[in-house]
Amino acid sequence: MFSFDWHRFFLNDLSVTFLGEVAVRVLFAYIVVFAFLKISGRRGIRQLSLFELVIVLTLGSASGDVTFYDDVPVLPVAMVFVVLLALYRFTTFLTARSARMSKWIEGEVITLIQDGLYKLDSLDGLNISEDEFFMELRQEGVEHLGQIRLALIELDGDISAYYYDDDKVRPGLSVLPPEHRQDYTLIPAEGLYACNHCGLTQRLQAQQQLNCPRCHRERWSLALTTRRSH
Repeated sequence: MFSFDWHRFFLNDLSVTFLGEVAVRVLFAYIVVFAFLKISGRRGIRQLSLFELVIVLTLGSASGDVTFYDDVPVLPVAMVFVVLLALYRFTTFLTARSARMSKWIEGEVITLIQDGLYKLDSLDGLNISEDEFFMELRQEGVEHLGQIRLALIELDGDISAYYYDDDKVRPGLSVLPPEHRQDYTLIPAEGLYACNHCGLTQRLQAQQQLNCPRCHRERWSLALTTRRSH
């Protein structure tokens, strides 16, 4: 006959003082997960806030283990939940009371594109995949940066884009994949070209080689002037 072991259920062979060690372990995990997400960049967060994702990742293993393994006692897992809740409340208290702390912990809205050009300080300082960013723009019907008046990266990693009216679209860098965008360091024919790094447009001559005056990169592609599809 099955015998329900309350001692194993709550603490198993652990001492009560182990609960204090659990609290320290949770604090360590909380800091490590937060630091990883902070360093890796906000693009991986998307629909969750930074702290919601920290909570989900930190709780995932603890809640799963206590559900499936009979040698994992309940009280240490309960301590994990209690300490994480306290840390979460403390963090939200700090961000609500201090604008500087809120900016440091949660970040701020970042301007990535302005007037059809990349913002160089944002472009060089963020961990952003150009391919992923271009894919999102294409899905919104964008063909080149000259169609975009302003693009912002929100706190959750989503992109908010604001577009020029059709009659104000300017020449810009193509966001099409490599097979649809030929890149050059030696210009094959005279025309209007866009810097592949920052989006600056320049009229270049055949057989000309030029480092971009704005970002000093040397790769160019034909600038596009098409209007945005709706």
